[in-house]
Amino acid sequence: MKRIFAIGAVLAATPVIAQETDQATLDRINALLAGMQCEVDPANIEPEDAGWELDDVFCADGQYDIKLDADLNVTERRKE
Repeated sequence: MKRIFAIGAVLAATPVIAQETDQATLDRINALLAGMQCEVDPANIEPEDAGWELDDVFCADGQYDIKLDADLNVTERRKE
């Protein structure tokens, strides 16, 4: 019982730092990607501390992992 309480206390004290991705933001991300001739499954858009990480983005020239800042500027683009 004490262990369960201790784990619960640790989890409750863990700050939530990632923001939720609302539909308007998803639409903006998809529009940005369309302009880059890319697309991504919405399940592969993950909120991060200061933006979003997009995994397995499919573009005309290959597959990428892309990071966006809070203003939806591309900060990193790694070809897989």
